[in-house]
Amino acid sequence: MKIAIIAITPEGRRIGQELCETLIGSEVYLLTKPGSLRKTVEKIFDQYEGLVFVMALGIVIRVIAPFIKSKYEDPAVVVVDEGRRFAISALSGHEGGANLLAVEVGSILGAEPVITTASEAKKDLIVGVGCRKGTSSEEIIDAIDEALRAAGRSRQEVRWVVSIDLKREEPGLRQACQSLGIPFRTISSDLVKRFSGPYRRSSLVKEKIGVEGVCEPCALIAGRRTSLLVPKHKRGRVCVAIAREN
Repeated sequence: MKIAIIAITPEGRRIGQELCETLIGSEVYLLTKPGSLRKTVEKIFDQYEGLVFVMALGIVIRVIAPFIKSKYEDPAVVVVDEGRRFAISALSGHEGGANLLAVEVGSILGAEPVITTASEAKKDLIVGVGCRKGTSSEEIIDAIDEALRAAGRSRQEVRWVVSIDLKREEPGLRQACQSLGIPFRTISSDLVKRFSGPYRRSSLVKEKIGVEGVCEPCALIAGRRTSLLVPKHKRGRVCVAIAREN
């Protein structure tokens, strides 16, 4: 995906640079030139598949409004606040890929992805995954499906698959999520370390990667008012836990 990141303040530029250095599999450009924001957007709106604005949502709505055509033609638009709290899918969520881009950006910045598409918002399952380095996508998919069967639930009910940020570039995990058609989100190691919720802690896992668990805390952290539906379920080199929201 060819992505432009638009930032107009010093903090926005710092965030934009971080995204440029970290977004995977994308051709990314950081646009910070002085001048009219509206003129910049008018020039680039049809030249990029994705636009990430680091600024207030209201500013973005006003500046892109004159150039919106349809969900089949418009680029994916994601808005990030300078406090790194939220990554909002603002335009072309499904067709343009803004939902997936919001999850990716949120994972990098430690921000909460905000997706309001009805079909996505109604999904209430979060699948936490921990796996050894080099685990194949097939192994991961089999483990996820086994855990879902244990819960009597289906892939269509899963909002996203989550893991710790140490696994953000794990090929098998990313490929598994792509094959499943489920967004992949990561949780920062620091947030997992600070999490005090109820999950089974492992001294062995802490010795290896510095945290006391992966699949259970990540699944619980990644949603609102979550509880474990399927506790840590081990299959080969993969551990899966399923949390349910509300």
